[in-house]
Amino acid sequence: MHEKTEAMLPAVTEVLDAPERLGALYAAVPDMAIPDGDFEGLARLAASLFDAPIALVSLVDREWQWVKAAVGTTEARFRSEESFCIHTITEADDHAFVVLDASRHPAFRSWRKVAGAPFLRFYAGVAIVLDGQAVGTVSVLDVAPRLEVTAKQQDELKKIAGIAAAMLKLKEEARRRALKEAALSREEQRLAMALDAANVGSWLWDIRSGTVAGNGAMMRMFGLPSERTIAAKAVFSAIHPEDRIPTFSKLRQAMAANEEYDGMFRIGANGRWLLGRGRVHDRDSKGAPLTFLGMTVDVSEQQAAVQRTRLLLKELNHRVKNTLAMLQSLARQTLRQTSDPAAFMTAFAGRLQAISEAHGLLSDYEWGTIRLAELISKQLLPYVSDYGEQVELHKDEISLGPDQAVGLGLVLHELATNAVKYGALSVPKGKVVLTARRVVEDGESVLHLTWTEVGGPAVREPRRRGFGSILIERSLDKVIGSSVKVEYLPAGVTALIRLPL
Repeated sequence: MHEKTEAMLPAVTEVLDAPERLGALYAAVPDMAIPDGDFEGLARLAASLFDAPIALVSLVDREWQWVKAAVGTTEARFRSEESFCIHTITEADDHAFVVLDASRHPAFRSWRKVAGAPFLRFYAGVAIVLDGQAVGTVSVLDVAPRLEVTAKQQDELKKIAGIAAAMLKLKEEARRRALKEAALSREEQRLAMALDAANVGSWLWDIRSGTVAGNGAMMRMFGLPSERTIAAKAVFSAIHPEDRIPTFSKLRQAMAANEEYDGMFRIGANGRWLLGRGRVHDRDSKGAPLTFLGMTVDVSEQQAAVQRTRLLLKELNHRVKNTLAMLQSLARQTLRQTSDPAAFMTAFAGRLQAISEAHGLLSDYEWGTIRLAELISKQLLPYVSDYGEQVELHKDEISLGPDQAVGLGLVLHELATNAVKYGALSVPKGKVVLTARRVVEDGESVLHLTWTEVGGPAVREPRRRGFGSILIERSLDKVIGSSVKVEYLPAGVTALIRLPL
């Protein structure tokens, strides 16, 4: 038991302001102004131990003594400069700081609460120590002086202060744990939101309970109710019957080999393709899998693109074979019409270019359909100096398939070649008028295309039919029901083309 004299008071400020002490205090209790009912039992125990009317569990910073729990007072804080507890903080050893009669103590007798109401006389306090730093006190006060404090009373008060320190430490750890859990929860929420926004399904298969917990994206992909947990049987039943057994077998194989599962399957209800990946998350003491963690991504568009590519390659293979056969025939027929190599190359190259232009357009549209106007423009542009002036086009919006486009492209090429050599496109003022109309015949759509040359030299019907004329008539043979009729009228060549659409 010690009674401190005024000589030690200058050390108080140095101890109170120590960064290490304040750091330990603020780390343990960020907000000291809030009372804590968990400490009320300790305050009552201290008051009972000393049969004192006032008992405090307090924390002390630079300026204030903050009351966390109290008996005999409702005050929440005291100024540090008139606090007995700052001397207890300074003491901070294994002894209690005791003042038997403050009215007779040179350092305390002039204090406001000693010289005036409530006329405090007795004080005994022990420091609450955290990480080697005195951050607060457990103390008792009385308005009557005491003659002595027993060693047992001091020991018991130290035990109470030790319990207060342990409680503060536990509360600090609990608070830190709660902050970490809250941060983890926020991170999990952000991750869940990101996965859902990216339409990535995440799921956890509890093998023992036979349930699957999945996010919203996963449930939507499988066409299942929005519940977060569902029977695993329902999940596997959602897989397309043809893919169900292979998928389940692959999962079992991955679990047995402790490898990553990687597989693709369809959903039975909508036929969409899903890519699944995952692996065993944890096992029991015998190595049996307990949970399986995985993710799924909708790859229907990619699968559709793959399928389109396969179909395109198949169509391209078919077209190449047809084109090669056509080129062979063109080469033979062109060669029969001329023995001049230069003339052969000119004629054959032009026909090859016509086929190439049609193929190029079809390739741009993935061998689907192309617009008639684009085909006409591609075939006639090389043969006119001013397309707008020399080609007059009146048309409906019409799309052509591959056979139609290649055949009609050759017809247009041959007509344009003849027009440049002998017809309207052989003179500056001549032009070609094309009229394309969609008509319905016997319930089916048919293209009626008229080629009319105007402004050119007078036309005479040729005495001998050349390969060009034959090619005009035969180019559309692949399209059943098609026909081409060429009329050599004096005013200009006219071609009437009928082409089922």
